[in-house]
Amino acid sequence: MAEKIILGIDPGTTIMGFGVIKIDGKKMSFIQMNELDLKKYKDHYTKLKLIFERTIELIDSHHPDEIAIEAPFFGKNVQSMLKLGRAQGVAMAAGLSREVTITEYSPKKIKMAITGNGNASKEQVARMLQSTLKLKSLPKNLDATDGLAAAVCHFYNSSKTIGSKSYTGWEAFISQNKKRVKK
Repeated sequence: MAEKIILGIDPGTTIMGFGVIKIDGKKMSFIQMNELDLKKYKDHYTKLKLIFERTIELIDSHHPDEIAIEAPFFGKNVQSMLKLGRAQGVAMAAGLSREVTITEYSPKKIKMAITGNGNASKEQVARMLQSTLKLKSLPKNLDATDGLAAAVCHFYNSSKTIGSKSYTGWEAFISQNKKRVKK
């Protein structure tokens, strides 16, 4: 297996977490994790613009071969789901605009890949990542570790992509989502 870079994103309109790992053969190493804090912005469209721009910056600086993104989970609050879906969509659009392959993973699948328990807490996921990647400390907010977890999950699942969706560009996205395309 050749060397590759994976960018993991946990989309959100309050905080977008992200992490970057490098794969060299079967060895995984930590590059970066951080978050984009959007709490001070009231306008939802400004937040979406900033998510898009930050994702483009990450792609242009790290040149990931693949992006792993956490898919929105189904909650009871429809407005929250809509906002989260939009955040995920603009992050995906940024990746697609740079022709980076994108794979979505459910929160349960990510937790399962990292901890072996699909119902693990954010803290359990963060501690497992800290141990696996030998991180000295963890961030105050765990959105950054959630983004990193998406990247690590993708590495663990790269040979078996059952239960996830991958897109290599707009054509692939459209062909796999015909019901979402309006004629």
